[in-house]
Amino acid sequence: MTDKTIADLIEDRFGLATDDGRDMPAEGELAAILRHRSHRRFKPDPVPDELLRVVLAGAFSAPAKSDLQQCSVIVVKDPEIRAGINALVAGQDWVPGAPSLLVFCGDNRRIRRIAQARGKPYPNGHLDSFLNCAVDAGIVLATFIRSAEAVGLGCCPISVIRDRIEEVSELLGLPDNVFPLAGMGLGWPAREGWVSLRLPPAVTVHTDRYDDTALLEEIDGYDRRREARFSTPADKQRMTNEYGVAEFYGWSEDKARQYATPQRKQLARFLNSKGFGLD
Repeated sequence: MTDKTIADLIEDRFGLATDDGRDMPAEGELAAILRHRSHRRFKPDPVPDELLRVVLAGAFSAPAKSDLQQCSVIVVKDPEIRAGINALVAGQDWVPGAPSLLVFCGDNRRIRRIAQARGKPYPNGHLDSFLNCAVDAGIVLATFIRSAEAVGLGCCPISVIRDRIEEVSELLGLPDNVFPLAGMGLGWPAREGWVSLRLPPAVTVHTDRYDDTALLEEIDGYDRRREARFSTPADKQRMTNEYGVAEFYGWSEDKARQYATPQRKQLARFLNSKGFGLD
């Protein structure tokens, strides 16, 4: 038993005082979600195949758009393929140390093959088909994280695989209408990790109509709460050659610098080449 309440966990997550959930003990699934933390450092112990299958069963219990179930997961076991992916995401130095590597894919191929086998047309090869399978894969990915944490495993998505989406797809033999959404490093955590402070609900939750009139004021407060908890050292600031070393370097400065240069401009071309219509 713990004396902590859900309100305490919400305060840990957002850095803001609240009475919401003050009468709810910090137990069960909701408490586990609020305690979520990513893990990038793992013990060398492998993840047993049976346990991985159990976690994947949990992941694929996720909701699916119109029951289409448009997600596939590649469990990477071949050492050569693993080495190839490790090399492609070399900027993520923790990936080679993850005992298990998976790649979550949006899969619009199955429904197309089923339509063909059933002698039916498939007139829906437009942007919505891409969105449907991308969202399905994202929901399965999120549910995988919850399932993994429920059995004591730690994990972290690897979105950087989309930087090299052509090479990753070739390594994995992905056919038309299947694309890699994200990788996933999985293993037994080597350390506890920390709770990452999230944007306040005043920024992310709206009532009736979207309203961001107080955005910059809220972001400034968030920057300062986050920096007080986890200050970014000067050597971890981005693009210091272009923008210098900031005396105060908050989340918003980091994200503005991160997206100050083009990223993944090849995605539309790649997806078109794989049979996704984006119009």
